[in-house]
Amino acid sequence: MNSRNANFFTSIRVYLFTCLLPRLSLWLAPILFLLVFFFLPLSKILVLTFSPATLTNPNNLLITLNSLLFTFYQATLSTLLTFLLGLPAAILFSRFDFRGKSLLRALTAIPFMLPTVVVASSFTALFGNHGWLNVERLTFNISPSPFLLILVAHVFYNTTIVIRIVGNALSRLDPKLEQAARSLGADAFRVWKNVTLPLLRPSLLAAALLVFMFDFTSFGVILLLGGSNFSTLEVEIYIRALKLPNLPLAAMLSVIQLLFTLIFSILYTRTINQFTTQTAPRFSATRPPKTIKEKIFVFALGILLSAFFLLPLLSLPIRSLTRLEADRGQRGEVQYGFTVDYYKELFINRRGSLFYVPPIEAARNSLGYAGLTVILSLVLGYPAAYALAKPTRLEKFLDPLIMLPLGASAVMLGLGFILSFGRMLASPWFVPIAHTLIALPFVIRTLQPALASIPERLRQAASTLGASPFRVWQTVDFPILSRATLSASTFAFTVSLGEFGATLLLTRPEYPTIPIAIQRFLSQPGGLNFGQAMAMATLLMALTTLSILLIERTRLSDSGEF
Repeated sequence: MNSRNANFFTSIRVYLFTCLLPRLSLWLAPILFLLVFFFLPLSKILVLTFSPATLTNPNNLLITLNSLLFTFYQATLSTLLTFLLGLPAAILFSRFDFRGKSLLRALTAIPFMLPTVVVASSFTALFGNHGWLNVERLTFNISPSPFLLILVAHVFYNTTIVIRIVGNALSRLDPKLEQAARSLGADAFRVWKNVTLPLLRPSLLAAALLVFMFDFTSFGVILLLGGSNFSTLEVEIYIRALKLPNLPLAAMLSVIQLLFTLIFSILYTRTINQFTTQTAPRFSATRPPKTIKEKIFVFALGILLSAFFLLPLLSLPIRSLTRLEADRGQRGEVQYGFTVDYYKELFINRRGSLFYVPPIEAARNSLGYAGLTVILSLVLGYPAAYALAKPTRLEKFLDPLIMLPLGASAVMLGLGFILSFGRMLASPWFVPIAHTLIALPFVIRTLQPALASIPERLRQAASTLGASPFRVWQTVDFPILSRATLSASTFAFTVSLGEFGATLLLTRPEYPTIPIAIQRFLSQPGGLNFGQAMAMATLLMALTTLSILLIERTRLSDSGEF
């Protein structure tokens, strides 16, 4: 009996030291990081939300209801408009071959990867008070309402989601089904209604949920294009945290926003799983347009998509190099047309303000924060990805926890930091920490497949030949992981570079980032401030585009994919 007990405890001890403890050591740093910088702020928000004073305040409840209803309203309209353009575009790309197809498809994907502040600046450059279509000298005077501009910007931002998800489903439909229906006498409408639409329903629902979720949590586009007049949940959280301080109300809005985001995420996951399990092999059904109707459809939609996506993207850099009006307070003759003055002004403290921070300093801050975000994300992401590459019951439990920050908005993260760390937020370190929370799930999901793809027999072979653990990592692991690491680093760098929501709540005035500098310029009157905002946004667009190109260059040969 004693011998059996001894053997039992020995096996337990061996299991602890050979299996469990090494696994726990991999998770120690990521879990501690999340406990301190995500779950602690989240707990502060929950405690403040469910206090009796917060839940029984009728003014808080009224503001919450109005914000929630408007958030649903604008997200629903944005989603419907996105499908109005995205569904025909999905049919175009999945059914027809035409000249410039790959270039046009890439053009529709670019806005989704750009920071929201760049998208907002692009529409401001085109439709704003100082934009191309609303300058008195040019006599266009086309000024859509801010709400319409927000809806159009959401369509611009999210159309590629419908094109990718629905277009992929369309390309997997067996053309024999449509041919069989037509042979039985069904016209085009009945074929679409009775054959195509039922098969597309899961992909349509998945695309609608994803687009709706992005529109529901939109912040930068709404704040920069509409200001605080359009109080969605995100905007109202920002207002109640900084402008009209009411932290209990901001906390309650954050919890409601998180709850709905999690509901939409669960619905999307279930729908996309159903969609992926039901899809058939891809069919090569694309062909050149044959009939007059098909040629008109391809030509007209191609022109519409090109204009819709090119005009805002081109308006931004061209407007940053063009003077269309006199600068505020400028006297004498004004030199209209091409100018590089807006870029030169980024280095000049024109008013001699003691609190002036050169925009070039904002660029240095953004690059510094992005570099720190990359380092922190890789240091925390690699151990978690190593553990998830060969998951046990422990990883199956911890995997959803490590992904939870994806369900929280950046504004909510900023509010949680305010509630948890207070005066410590004077330190600029909290900005890259918040950026790391947002980037970490992307980094883990990029590294995990690459780590899982490394054959164990190669490591064992290197070990039997006398290689040390470091030598094994150097000769076996690193060549396989190098591209995935570069891709993950670029993801983290890009996320940090364009992050706006959390940074707006956390950044100190003396440590602005590029998005914050753009927001400051846009909030001030005068053509000079507007020109400098366009110049900063162009620089941010260039940096982000370079990062996107780097990701795309490594994507095909990278074994990790998010």
